[in-house]
Amino acid sequence: MRSDRRGRLKGLYVITDPRLGGGHIQGARAALQGGARIIQLRDKEATTRQLIEYAHALRTLTREYNALLIINDRLDVALAVEADGVHLGQDDMPVLLARRVAGEELIIGVSAETVDEAIRAEVEGADYLGVGPMFTTATKPDAGMPIGPERLREIKQHVSIPVFGIGGITLGNAAQVLQAGADGLCVISAILDAPNPMETTQQFITLLSMHPHTPHRK
Repeated sequence: MRSDRRGRLKGLYVITDPRLGGGHIQGARAALQGGARIIQLRDKEATTRQLIEYAHALRTLTREYNALLIINDRLDVALAVEADGVHLGQDDMPVLLARRVAGEELIIGVSAETVDEAIRAEVEGADYLGVGPMFTTATKPDAGMPIGPERLREIKQHVSIPVFGIGGITLGNAAQVLQAGADGLCVISAILDAPNPMETTQQFITLLSMHPHTPHRK
């Protein structure tokens, strides 16, 4: 049920990158072995056929670990592989239309940089927000200027759905994001580009466990 899935939208959220961690599958496996329970497939260069192949493999892997699988941008791919959700940017399909196509069961996440974007996403039916970039990030070349934890704090005060901080988050600055009220952390290179992604995942989860408002549940 969507309500059950939505209750799992907290803690550590790892986004795959074809250039890091040995690729989508290897990187996701390491993160899942370390305790992550939300994985997003993101690949701006892959063909639709390739995305579906990656997504099918990740769907099998995430089910093995009782984890959520979110597909970036592509509602069609999410539906094709029976993923748990889709994540939409401000230039992607509007939430209202995505909900009409996908129905009530699919999780829909939305990227937001401003309070107005966040409020609109919630009103239109989004289940969670990815707010950022928190800090400077090289993983997403088209990311805007960092908005910082204070903007996340402001957004958190205006919405009731879960809010994840994203963009340049590391073990060294993650506490700032959590102290601003984030329900979870979206992490890419700090885990996938680490010498030992599984061990780094475990360190992030330990950090999350120290903040009572963001319990990490397996």
